[in-house]
Amino acid sequence: MPRKKKLKLTGSQKRFLRDLFPDDSSLFEPEKTWIYGTDASRIFVPPLAVVRPESVEQIKEFLAWADREKIPVFSRARGTNVVGACVPEYRGIVISSLKMNRVLEIDEEDFTAVVEPGVVTADFQATVRSKGLYYPPDPASVKISTLGGNVSTNAGGLRAVKYGVTKDYVLGLEAVLPGGELISTGRKVYKDVVGLDTTSLLVGSEGTLAFYTKIILKLLSLPDTSASVLIGFRDLAALMHSANQVFKSGLSPVAMEFLDQNTIFCLQKAGASPFAENIKSMLLLQFEGSEDNINVDLQRLNKMSRGWDHRTFQVAREQEQESKLWEVRRQINPASFRMGPDKKSVDVSVPRGKLQKALDNIRKAGEAFGLYVLTFGHLGDGNIHVNVMYDSRDKSQNTAAEKLIEKVLFVVLELGGSISGEHGVGLVKKPYLSRQLGSKERGLMQGIKQVFDPGNIMNPNKAF
Repeated sequence: MPRKKKLKLTGSQKRFLRDLFPDDSSLFEPEKTWIYGTDASRIFVPPLAVVRPESVEQIKEFLAWADREKIPVFSRARGTNVVGACVPEYRGIVISSLKMNRVLEIDEEDFTAVVEPGVVTADFQATVRSKGLYYPPDPASVKISTLGGNVSTNAGGLRAVKYGVTKDYVLGLEAVLPGGELISTGRKVYKDVVGLDTTSLLVGSEGTLAFYTKIILKLLSLPDTSASVLIGFRDLAALMHSANQVFKSGLSPVAMEFLDQNTIFCLQKAGASPFAENIKSMLLLQFEGSEDNINVDLQRLNKMSRGWDHRTFQVAREQEQESKLWEVRRQINPASFRMGPDKKSVDVSVPRGKLQKALDNIRKAGEAFGLYVLTFGHLGDGNIHVNVMYDSRDKSQNTAAEKLIEKVLFVVLELGGSISGEHGVGLVKKPYLSRQLGSKERGLMQGIKQVFDPGNIMNPNKAF
């Protein structure tokens, strides 16, 4: 186990890092490194240093050195993670992937791409789209998060209900192990059952096993067109009744999102809401495919909706109109701070048939603790985002927020759900792991960690 309270690097250690990472590729001054000590969780621990490699050889040499020196290493990209997975808790060195940001290959015949981990997801999507190709994973942070970060947490996103999550598009990886050895997993093929599936093992490992240097991704053909539908309801029960009919109808939306009353109120206060005051819950759907298929889907949805208790039904067919509808969904995070200066945020998942009960119990828990709670997220795959707003300067609110998060996680587990649908475990959810995973299962995971990282230098004390 690395030392938790290592206070500084020695002179020789700094010289090694400066030689390996010259100029601005190594950072030591607090005013330059401290931003790397936190992520979207707002947990903060200052790193000892930051290195920003540009080549695989630098990474190999660095991880071999860090393993010998027993210095903790924390992989990082844009820091959009909300569970503290990037935080250098053991006062180690942050290794940033942002200078490794090249799209190395796009094969239009094989429908594959090879990228470095620092490529921004939205930039990659735009690049392949220009070639008539499609990369569906679409996390809410798509405009700023990176492909490496998405792989590290197995990010989901808005389109997961139809297309799946990041792991469904990772065909292979190149990665450097602690000790400096380079490994390759998978190939540029859609089927490969030779040996154990080490690619899937590395996806979602939160930087605890290796540092990705290349990612092989599966691509799809770009759909001809799309359409989005925004439906406003008088309450959440009416929304859930209608959503269940969509599930059973055979319609296959690309995305199926919901917003509760508190979330809509935040957007209204922030001036980011197109909803009338009588809208208390919202369903947002998107369909993709040929023009004829979308016309059929919209006709079926419109006919079905005639029996619903809804207040508005808006259809967007042009890209600009669709973007405006979906921008509302992406504005939730900044708008939420209208209800409090601080936020504890968790994502959870439950069986789709238990969604209504989970949401009702979470709402009641928020009322019992006297805190403002927003629930929204990916209705199509049972993935709920829960935001608890509070003021950390108020000790009683601090305590109530912590207890409320704990209550939310317990509610989810009682319904057969998971304490994390797509954000990972990091530091925030690790205290609750034993509620979901047994000691045998965690022991197996720790044994795998020991094989990959016997010195326990890679993002220690995270994930499992």
